[in-house]
Amino acid sequence: MRDAVAATQSRLGSRGGATEWWDRPWFLLAVVILSAIPLIFPASPPLVDLPGHLGRYRVELDLDSSADLQRYFDFHWAMVGNLGVDLLIIPLAPVLGLENAVKLIVLAIPSLTAAGILLTAREVHGRVPPTALLAIPFIYNYPFHFGFLNYALAMALALLAFGLWLRLARQGRFRFRAALFVVISVAIWFAHMFGWVFLCVLCGSAELIGHRDAGRTWIRSIAGAATACASLLLPAVLMIMWRSGATGGLTAYYGFVAKLVSLAAVLRDRWFLWDIFGVFVALTLVGVAVFDKRLTLSRVLALPAALLAVSYFVMPDLIFGSAYADTRLAPFALILAIAAIDFRRPVDFGVLHKVAVLAGLFMVLRIAGNTVSFGLAAREADEQLQALDHVPRGAAVLSLVGAFCGEEWKMPRHLHFGSFVIVRMHGFSNDQYKLPGAALLTIHYPAAGDFASDPSELVFGRKCLARSFPSADPTASRRRSADQALSEFPRQAFDYVWLVRPPDFEMTRRPGLTPAWRGRDSILYRVSH
Repeated sequence: MRDAVAATQSRLGSRGGATEWWDRPWFLLAVVILSAIPLIFPASPPLVDLPGHLGRYRVELDLDSSADLQRYFDFHWAMVGNLGVDLLIIPLAPVLGLENAVKLIVLAIPSLTAAGILLTAREVHGRVPPTALLAIPFIYNYPFHFGFLNYALAMALALLAFGLWLRLARQGRFRFRAALFVVISVAIWFAHMFGWVFLCVLCGSAELIGHRDAGRTWIRSIAGAATACASLLLPAVLMIMWRSGATGGLTAYYGFVAKLVSLAAVLRDRWFLWDIFGVFVALTLVGVAVFDKRLTLSRVLALPAALLAVSYFVMPDLIFGSAYADTRLAPFALILAIAAIDFRRPVDFGVLHKVAVLAGLFMVLRIAGNTVSFGLAAREADEQLQALDHVPRGAAVLSLVGAFCGEEWKMPRHLHFGSFVIVRMHGFSNDQYKLPGAALLTIHYPAAGDFASDPSELVFGRKCLARSFPSADPTASRRRSADQALSEFPRQAFDYVWLVRPPDFEMTRRPGLTPAWRGRDSILYRVSH
């Protein structure tokens, strides 16, 4: 078994004295650095859910020393497969400050993912194919823009770990690999469970292909792959312990049309045609690679790409109460499919050079677009967050933010601005999440009633309210207009009401509500008790 896998991995990893400029260390390092540029300039990464996570981190770090936070929240550690950034900020925040520490971690995620893509491509093909550059822009994918930080971190670490798995096999260091990956698999599981599953799929596929290429039968190949991957299975015990209690969490909602839309929106950021064009380029390249005899698809990456694609189309949107569970898989299925592509040897260097130039140009333009988009989003956030200058420390703020039911392509980066009240003012905002089985932060502010947690912060326009939504949608039964929310919220529980981009709402003085600040498309009211 060992010699079969070693032979295959040696064949995959044999280096042919690569001299192409796109495979040289200086260029690969430049790609890794380039991938982080969009996040350098914004003071706070403009990701949709990030302010909500920042609020949780603030409670995690300062609850014991803040009487204001203690009025509203509690925090209890638990052994869950979703702790990546929550753990990393413990050593970093005291040195850098919370927001700077989180920015550093978020800044590292694209670079780690890029390094994982390039390392894996090199180990699989024996070189970095020029087509692999087309996979880099998919680091800035829809789930990343949404701010699924622990997930993005775990997937980046899984790609890096898989590259290491292949390299150690090529070097014949199987015992060392088995011992090392017991630790690595547990660390990735704690970062996020999906990252560990992703690593198991990658490693299992590579081992299975290795045994089959060595002439083993399917039964022996499956048994050999399972044996080789046994060192990855300790997190399965942790997951059983995590989910064996009364942790609940809804698993539901399947819509095939919604999946097609989500696939088209893999690169969704700000500009519809530009983002759709990027997905079209990737799908076209993969389609050409399947039929063009000048190209080849490595089964070591094509198999897990296909497994992710199938999983994307069969799994529900909600798993254990976690939304967008299926949507998270689509960009990594495309990343693997693109990384699987290479040119059959021998090939003319001129052809490779032209492909590398075009792929590099696409990569640079996508990264430049993300940089401009993030800069615009940071400027918009700075304008909105001026409202915090008028909120005293410890205040309870009802945040009401406009939700547009998919009518806007631009990512709704304003949805959790309310959590900056927690981050910067040690106050209360009603947009923290309740995730059964995964929530470390708990809310104990009964006076807020139905306006205590997400999604009570969402307010909708007339067109949204007139639409029908799946019953599994957690917001379906609690959709309100801004005016309805203002008439229903418990006045005695809140000191301020902060409306950010509320649709179909007239920003004027209201009974019992005095304007304290007004922006271009938002307003802060002081509540008269």
